Amino acid sequence: MFLPRYIIPELTAHLAQKQVTVLTGMRRTGKTTLLKRLMELSDIRQKIFFDLERIDNRELFSEKNYEAIVYALTQRGINMLEKVLIGIDEIQLVPNLPSVVKYLYDLYDIKFILTGSSSYYLKNKFEESMAGRKKIFEVYPLKFGELLTFRNVEYVQPGTEFKAAPFSKSEYERLKYHYENYIQYGGFPEVVLSDDVQQKRDLIADIFSSYMNHDIAALADFKKSDEAYKLVKLLAGRIGAKLDVSKLSSLSGISRYAVENYLTLFEQSYLIKTLPVTSKSPDRELVKARKLYFLDNGMASFAADLGSGAKFENAVFNQLHHYGSLFYYALKTGNEIDFVLDKKTAFEVKETAAETDLKNTMMLAQNIDVDECFVIGRHPNNAFEGFLWGGNIL
Repeated sequence: MFLPRYIIPELTAHLAQKQVTVLTGMRRTGKTTLLKRLMELSDIRQKIFFDLERIDNRELFSEKNYEAIVYALTQRGINMLEKVLIGIDEIQLVPNLPSVVKYLYDLYDIKFILTGSSSYYLKNKFEESMAGRKKIFEVYPLKFGELLTFRNVEYVQPGTEFKAAPFSKSEYERLKYHYENYIQYGGFPEVVLSDDVQQKRDLIADIFSSYMNHDIAALADFKKSDEAYKLVKLLAGRIGAKLDVSKLSSLSGISRYAVENYLTLFEQSYLIKTLPVTSKSPDRELVKARKLYFLDNGMASFAADLGSGAKFENAVFNQLHHYGSLFYYALKTGNEIDFVLDKKTAFEVKETAAETDLKNTMMLAQNIDVDECFVIGRHPNNAFEGFLWGGNIL
């Protein structure tokens, strides 16, 4: 049974376009399931699917003579004089695939749906050869609302724009167990679907190991895998903090240049996300240190022994970033606003929120001309106007 994802309407709308549909994101976020669902939904009569983890399929798309690929398709019953839908999974496993797709795209009436486990690969390999011929869709671990869907819990579907929901004690009691699971174990689909705590932990460990041993090794060709692992652990312990490359270099024993390269790779392969500062001065936005978050709470918790507050703040980040561009705001005094959404709405994150937190946020937000302010709390001991319970951000 297919469990719906928030990205499905956008993907189905793109099915009618000639452009190549490319799904990218960290492994095991559900890209293959989405690809197969799109193939089911398409009204194109001729359809064929290739999993590039199979060696015979990799051999096929590694052919130097691209017409040999066309011949192989006809041998499988495909009439190349008519429109055909081709789904290809794990495209990063065939280095010359962009060239193959471009050739077939330009000469035949083919709608391609492709998946790849890293934007690092896609952005570097696809930009030139597929310019104007593709649209890339990023697939992340489940949002909290999607987690509820996967757990068969009813809720009102949110829109694409952020809208504050009033606090309800009954909704808090109904959903808090699921929200605490989201904070602790994150949103990888198979982790969410498991009812066993130890199995959840084992699945997260396996996903993390696959990322380090396959994605990082393949994309960067780093010989010192222990370096990358050491740096990931250091980063996980700095969730919500400003990145200090010099300090990371000193603590890890890795050169500053290598640390910067690792950070770029981790971000472009969907392990982490860095947030810029917002300011009235564009120059300050460019030079100010960025803040760090992990794109899944389970992965972050596996990499380091996180405190309760860091887990909660990271979960809120993973809820909010789907609604638009996130920034933070900070003064030299150290006072700051955790998140600013689209430079219009300010959020302070506190496990136990107080009205004074909201007042302080509102005062700071005046500096950047932001009028809408909220405090996001985990424990609603004192609900007040401007308070949002984290579990209401779906």
